[in-house]
Amino acid sequence: MQVLPPISGISSAEQSIELLKDLLAIPGPSGQEGRVIEYLKCVLHSLGIPESAMVVDDANKSSPFGGEVGNLIVDLPGDLRLPRRLFVAHCDTVPLCVGSQPVRDGRYIVSANPATGLGADNRTGVAVLLNLAVDLLRTKGKHPPITLFWTVQEEVGMQGVRFVNTQHLRNPKLAFNFDGGRAGKLTVGATGCYRMTMKFTGKAVHAALRPEEGINAITAAAMAVHAIHAAGMLGRIGSGNEAVTTNIGVVEGGNAVNVVPDRVIVRAEVRGHDPVARQHILNHFCQTAQDAVCLIRNATGEPATVHIDSHLDYEAFRLDANEPCIIAAEDAIRATGLVPIRAITGGGIDANWMYANGIPVVSLGAGQVDGHTFTERVDLAEFEAALHIANYLAVSENVSNCCEVGNNLYRERRHERHDDAD
Repeated sequence: MQVLPPISGISSAEQSIELLKDLLAIPGPSGQEGRVIEYLKCVLHSLGIPESAMVVDDANKSSPFGGEVGNLIVDLPGDLRLPRRLFVAHCDTVPLCVGSQPVRDGRYIVSANPATGLGADNRTGVAVLLNLAVDLLRTKGKHPPITLFWTVQEEVGMQGVRFVNTQHLRNPKLAFNFDGGRAGKLTVGATGCYRMTMKFTGKAVHAALRPEEGINAITAAAMAVHAIHAAGMLGRIGSGNEAVTTNIGVVEGGNAVNVVPDRVIVRAEVRGHDPVARQHILNHFCQTAQDAVCLIRNATGEPATVHIDSHLDYEAFRLDANEPCIIAAEDAIRATGLVPIRAITGGGIDANWMYANGIPVVSLGAGQVDGHTFTERVDLAEFEAALHIANYLAVSENVSNCCEVGNNLYRERRHERHDDAD
């Protein structure tokens, strides 16, 4: 794949937008991120980064979705004896972004193809990390050790981060994930999610000759969905930290109108921040479906059945209020002239599995607007602010001081909790 290096002879602001537009134009839905990874490697190589400093791992081989490539992890050794910093962004987009044609429209970048999304989620974050590398290597400024971590398959359960070998990340002390909208927003927690596959089984017969002997799996699935809805188990359930959301998103089944269908697959999810509340709703959701299916029988009394497989896609997390990465990120946001705002998200992000893997990560915005839609766009003012924030986090010694402040606060909190326990 031929990729031009960063354009010379233009301003850094223009260059950053050109790199972003290049990335937005590359198709890369989950599991098909190979062209994006190759583009990144090509640009990084043009900057003088050797192959030995770039690792493309085999996380895709452990993913249930397979995929053509793993994560890209790049080591920038640095020349300051300060704690290592990790920067994360996912490369994949949702499928509706394939065919994106990015163009400038005032303060935004949009897709000139109305039949596609733009891919701002999360090529904005990818571009923030790439521009950070460009700035550090072109200016040859001093910086601490830095790991750049471009992940794959975030949109299908954060599989790249889930299966990364964390040794490749080189034990970072501070970690920042760029994936979101407003540059001043810090995502410090996210929900957890169970995914379900419900397999409804009936009995296939000729729909005109012996319909009474058949068991219609579509009817069974419809009865289960109706019962779940009637029981108040669809949508948002509860409020506050114990709120749980559920959704039925996929229904597949049937192959001919003259055959009573004997198999239907329904895929659903249950999300929540509180594992206990989420498990309670999950149990009720499944039991309601099973009870409803038993009511569907043929003329001889044979019932429809349902088999439900569920698995934890990712667990909820919430960073400690004084986590060093949060302190550092808020310092960087203020230095950029913005007001930091902490937030909890109802969606899953790479930070879920990073936290589960023992690396607390705060997530920052990079200019996305209306992700996962045909009206998706990049707010260039927010994107530019994200570039400044990333650069500050990469080189400022104040950021390193946050490690010690955070560690001291952590030790104090541990002591307080110990006293309370006694």
